[in-house]
Amino acid sequence: MPDNITVAGVSVDTRHWIGGRRVASAGTFTDHSPIDGAALGEIARGGPAEAEAAVAAARDAFPGWAATPRAERARILHAVADGVEKRIEELAIVETTDNGALLRSHRRGVMPRVAHNFRFFADWLLRLDHEDFETRGHTNHVSWDPAGPCVLITPWNAPLMLATWKVAPALAAGDTVVLKPAEWSPLTASLLADIAAEAGLPAGVLNVVQGYGSEIGDALTSHPGVRRISFTGSVPTAKRIAESAAANLTPLSLELGGKSPLLVFADADLDLAVDLAVEQYDNAGQVCLAATRLLVEEPVAGEFTRRFVEKATALRQGDPRDEDTDIGPNIHPRQLEKIDGFVRRAVEAGARAVIGGRRGDGQYYAPTLLTDVAQDSEIVQEEVFGPVLTLQTFTGEDEAVRLANDTRFGLAATVATGDRERAERVTARLVAGTVWVNCFFVRDLQAPFGGSRQSGVGREGGTWSFDFYCDLKNTVTAPKGWDQDHG
Repeated sequence: MPDNITVAGVSVDTRHWIGGRRVASAGTFTDHSPIDGAALGEIARGGPAEAEAAVAAARDAFPGWAATPRAERARILHAVADGVEKRIEELAIVETTDNGALLRSHRRGVMPRVAHNFRFFADWLLRLDHEDFETRGHTNHVSWDPAGPCVLITPWNAPLMLATWKVAPALAAGDTVVLKPAEWSPLTASLLADIAAEAGLPAGVLNVVQGYGSEIGDALTSHPGVRRISFTGSVPTAKRIAESAAANLTPLSLELGGKSPLLVFADADLDLAVDLAVEQYDNAGQVCLAATRLLVEEPVAGEFTRRFVEKATALRQGDPRDEDTDIGPNIHPRQLEKIDGFVRRAVEAGARAVIGGRRGDGQYYAPTLLTDVAQDSEIVQEEVFGPVLTLQTFTGEDEAVRLANDTRFGLAATVATGDRERAERVTARLVAGTVWVNCFFVRDLQAPFGGSRQSGVGREGGTWSFDFYCDLKNTVTAPKGWDQDHG
C-alpha cells in the first residue's frame, strides 16, 4: 500500500509512528469519509506486534523524558502548540473529511483548542507545587513523579481535541505515550505525530498505533509495562479494558457515556432555554456531554416546544464543509443504523416524533425530538449518540431532580432557571460530574472533568490530570541527623 494518502490536498502518512519512525503493517483497513462514503485510503492495521513495539519504544524513552527538566518539557509542548497553530487549516479540513464535523467549528474552535491544550498543561506544569507542611517538627514535601508509559485510547467524535486532552498532560507529567486513535477517524493523530517530531519531542515519547479495538487494544491494555490507561468511549468497552488492566493493577481513567438532562424551569428565560436545547444537536448529536433528555416544567412546556420546533427546523443539514451547514453526517453506517433502530423502537413503543424521526440520504439523520416517552423506556435510559432528543414534563423541583437522576449515567446536567437560589438547590442534588446553569459546554481546563456512576472513573483537568499521570510521593524529613560538616 502507499505510505501516504492525500486528503483535501493534505498529505497524511497512513503508517504507525513508533519510536520516532514510520512503521507499516502487513494488514490494512479502509478509512471512509462520512460526508459521502468515499474511501480515503488504506490505513496500517496494527495488532499485538505493533502494540509490543510501541510499548517497548515508550519504555525505552521514558527514563530520558522523565528526567527532562520541567522547563524543557514545557518548552517542547509550546513548540507542539506552535506547530498545531501553523497547520490549523490542514488539521481542520482533514478532520472534517475524516469524521464529518463542521469545518467552521474546526477552524474557529476545535483546532485552536488543540493548541491551547498543550499550552495550558505546559504552563500548569511550571506552577505545579504543594507547599511543604510540618508534622511534629518534620517536613513533608509532596512531589509528582512521572508514572511511566501510558496507553491513551480516544474516540471518533472529536478525535484530535479529545486525544490532546490526554496526550498533553501525560507528556507534561513526564510520561511517555502510546496513542491509539479510533479506527473510524485516525488521520489527525498521524498528523499530530509529525507535528510533535518537528517540535523536537524525542523519539519514543509519543507513539501512534492504528487498528481495530480488540485486535490491538487488548495487547496494549494488558501489557505489564504500561503504567496508566486513559480511555474515552462506551461503557462495554471500558469494562473490557478494566478486565484487561486488572491483572497488572494498572490505574485507569475512564470518561464514558452520558444521558444528560436539561432541566427547564418555568422561571427560565425561554429563548435561552430553547437555544440551549437546540445546541444539543451539535456535531450531529455525537457529543457525550449532550443533554439529550429535555425536562420541562409543565406550565411552559407547550410554549417551549413551539419555540424549539421553530428553531430546530431552521437548522441546515448537509455538507459540513459548507459554511452555512449546521448539522453534518453521522460518523459511520453502523452508527446510523444504531440511531435509526433506537428511534424506530421508540415510535413502535408509543413515542411521537415531533420533528425528524427519519434517515436522510447517505449518513445523515434528521434532527429528532420525541415526546410521549416513558421514563423506563430504552430511548430515555440508553445513550443514542445521534441527533435525537426526548422531551418530558415535570411539576416542581423534586420531580425534576428525580427524573434527572433516574439513569445509570452521571456525566453532566444543564439547568435553565431565573432563580439563583433554585439553581443552587437543584445543582446540589444532581448526580453529575459537570453541571451548567444557563449555559452549556463551557470547559476550563483547570476544572475537574469526568463522570459519576457509569459515566466514568476519575477526573481530568488541572492538577487532577497530574494526580493521575504521576505517582505522588511524600518525603518526610526529620529536623535532626544531618552531618553538620556537610551542611
